[in-house]
Amino acid sequence: MQYQSQAVAKPYFIAAIGLFVGQILFGLIMGLQYVMGDFLFPAIPFNVARMVHTNLLIVWLLFGFMGAAYYIIPEESERELFSPKLALLMFWIFLVAGALTIVGYLLVPYAALAKMTFNDLWPTMGREFLEQPLPTKLGIVVVALVFLFNITMTILKGRKTSISLVLLMGLWGLAVFFLFSFYNPSNLVLDKFFWWWTVHLWVEGVWELILGALLAFVLIKVTGVDREIIEKWLYLIIAMTLITGIVGMGHHYFWIGTPEYWQWFGSVFSALEPIPFFMMTVFAFNMVNRRRREHPNKAATLWALGTGVMSFLGAGVWGFLHTLAPVNFYTHGTQITAAHGHIAFYGAYVMVVLTIISYAMPMMRGRAANSEKSQVLEMWSFWLMTISIVFITLFLTAAGILQVWLQRVSTAPLGFMAAQEQISLFYWMREFTGLVFLTGLTLYIISFFVGGKSKEVA
Repeated sequence: MQYQSQAVAKPYFIAAIGLFVGQILFGLIMGLQYVMGDFLFPAIPFNVARMVHTNLLIVWLLFGFMGAAYYIIPEESERELFSPKLALLMFWIFLVAGALTIVGYLLVPYAALAKMTFNDLWPTMGREFLEQPLPTKLGIVVVALVFLFNITMTILKGRKTSISLVLLMGLWGLAVFFLFSFYNPSNLVLDKFFWWWTVHLWVEGVWELILGALLAFVLIKVTGVDREIIEKWLYLIIAMTLITGIVGMGHHYFWIGTPEYWQWFGSVFSALEPIPFFMMTVFAFNMVNRRRREHPNKAATLWALGTGVMSFLGAGVWGFLHTLAPVNFYTHGTQITAAHGHIAFYGAYVMVVLTIISYAMPMMRGRAANSEKSQVLEMWSFWLMTISIVFITLFLTAAGILQVWLQRVSTAPLGFMAAQEQISLFYWMREFTGLVFLTGLTLYIISFFVGGKSKEVA
């Protein structure tokens, strides 16, 4: 490490990976509940497993983003972090609050939890991805504000770079758009309209700025390509991200009671959303091909290249498959949506967090890269997780196409549960590939404990 305060990123990364394991375990529980409806009932009902699965995804990615910022900002700003103690304090507050929330989901009926946490006073619960109790939401706001204060002060007192400013803009946007989770109008159309101002403008807006900044930082480090070249690419990518992503939110407004013009706006701008992800893929491969050094951390380079490819496939190609209004009319809310969600989150955000962890953790342990044995194991984990998520996506896509036909297109449409029975084979195959994914994640964790001769920092 160039700066001692970068070490505060380590607990954030460790917590992120631990919560990632929890997310996958609850995903496997849900997968079995798809085909064995009474599995673990009533201890863990499906709605609770789903809440835990999705909430853990959000929380562990936030831990990853925060850890990445604490590692990157001192190096980019060429100065120590404004307050490492404040960063560690917020880590423990966030971790304890998140753990208590998950325990609350598992041990207390959701309606009772809402009453216990003052939801009657300020109703914010009960909405997908934003199920967190009011105290947890307020805690997230406090942690986010202190975190942003810490890194903003670091940047203001140090060198300003495109990477640090884009990262800061993405993180501030993340905090600002989370405030819409506190707005819960009684009108269902308004509720869904503004709900997407958090959910969409996170994953198809400001999170993409964070993704671009993290990828650019790692590529500078592992390739040695001139910063000016990488920054030009970064500007182009974030410009296309914001141009397409903000108005592209209209693809969520097709069928919720909004004006018809959203079908045109949503379709046209959503059709352009694959462009920044394709640019990201070209960017990653172009920088690696133009590299001026052979960095010893081959695993981090592989994760960086994989991020570009998989984000384009998941967020770009699979997003485009069902984003046009005439197609979405039939596919909306089917397993095609689930297929897109799985590969898009993995390709765009899971992989970039694993990229920065793969690069930064060896550095924080005093070496440029882990041993050859460790990296081989990590590359195995890359391929196991990536190939399994591709097959999960293909199985869910096949299930979704069959679901559309059986439920919505055929001359004798089946009911929802009858159609689910017909596609259960795909759910079993999805469960098997989920176990392969867990195996890959386990290898990723083990790789950091494998010994051998490692490259020391010069």
